[in-house]
Amino acid sequence: MLKFIPIVAISMSAFLAAGAAANAQSGAASGQVLSGDAAFGDWSKDAPGVTRHFTVDDLPKPGATPSASNSAHGVPLPDGLTPKVPDGFKVELVAQGIKNPRAIRFAPNGDLFVANSAANEVRVYRIAEGSAKPTEEGVFATDKLNQPYGIAFYPPGDNPEWVYVANADGLVRFPYKSGDLKAGGAPEVILEGIPPNHHWTRDVVFSPDGKTLYFSVGSGSNVAEDMAPEPEGGVEAWAKDHALGATWGSEERRADVLAFDPDGKNERVFATGLRNCSGMTLQPQTNALWCVVNERDALGDNLPFDYATSVKEGAFYGWPWYYIGDHEDPRLAGKRPDLKGQVTVPDVLFAAHSAPLNIAFYEGDQFPAEYKGNAFVAMHGSWNRAPRGGYKVVRLLFDADGKPTGEYQDFMTGFVISNDEVWGRPVGVAVAKDGSLFVSEDGSGTIWRVSYGK
Repeated sequence: MLKFIPIVAISMSAFLAAGAAANAQSGAASGQVLSGDAAFGDWSKDAPGVTRHFTVDDLPKPGATPSASNSAHGVPLPDGLTPKVPDGFKVELVAQGIKNPRAIRFAPNGDLFVANSAANEVRVYRIAEGSAKPTEEGVFATDKLNQPYGIAFYPPGDNPEWVYVANADGLVRFPYKSGDLKAGGAPEVILEGIPPNHHWTRDVVFSPDGKTLYFSVGSGSNVAEDMAPEPEGGVEAWAKDHALGATWGSEERRADVLAFDPDGKNERVFATGLRNCSGMTLQPQTNALWCVVNERDALGDNLPFDYATSVKEGAFYGWPWYYIGDHEDPRLAGKRPDLKGQVTVPDVLFAAHSAPLNIAFYEGDQFPAEYKGNAFVAMHGSWNRAPRGGYKVVRLLFDADGKPTGEYQDFMTGFVISNDEVWGRPVGVAVAKDGSLFVSEDGSGTIWRVSYGK
């Protein structure tokens, strides 16, 4: 789903004109709640406070619009520009010039770890509470890293002994003690042999008790183009011996969340049919595992919805045969009638081709009280939609019991300059010990801090 055209120059006149138009749109749009057709929109209608709510009934028919090819033209971060956030919030630049900052995680001691994926390194920044400026930084690790992405600390708690790093082709861990700016020793390979092609963004999360390691693996294609028509012995026999909705051939162990013991042993399939679960986290209130998922391409501008969802053990989320419940992909019509009625519908539906990449729940005390228990999602944007969408950070709304309302609200916007030009593509979100929110984006290679109040 993700394509990006290299950075080009931007004229100041074009930037100022786009900014004026965006400001006008923002003033008109802020505070609106959009549903149905009005919720689809595009970047020009994005603004902090705009809320959208999609339901299954809002899905258009396949081919309702042509399948677009609309890659973003990258431009440098304009001088003096900062992303837009709601009134009362402040945005500060933390770091820039990073080659490819992707997933970000805070260590228990408050150090910020950054997967610099294209450089095959993990960086670390020491940032004092209440500040955006690093006091120290370093390259934590480079050895045995191959497009590193997800990062997790083990065991869970205040004194981890290992930093786990998810590679495109597996998982490694580095010895660690609190405060290390460089790994305490050589990496240990935990998993290997994961196919690295196509969707390569792997994430890693531990259960609260530390006994289970969750590892997400995206699909090897858009919609199982290279998967053999039938597994050896036939589909019926395969289904009896494998997890519900499990794929085979080139897609075996893909579009899944896999589970392991912390040492990489005792592999099992936790959930299937998740085309590209590129970001995972635990919901603190419930301890439920959550994923954000990039759905498939080439069915039209608004189909199917991307989504965020709690991930239930043994559940099947549709890929490649179905999407958003029992909606059959027309390209695979009639291939798996046995799965109809067994597809789990996701919890929060996003506009198609938003490309959500990471999710973080907010449990801090700095932001207004209504933010507590909500979640932030970074949307990277996609090439497969004619009206440009995504390219922002949104807030998922939850009720007091920790249940999602289905609504999501624009929180951090302003990464798009015009219909053709984009300076920033959000990837990582993480909450600091002081309750501020940190955001990485890999268009201009920057990291930002969002704080509230003085």
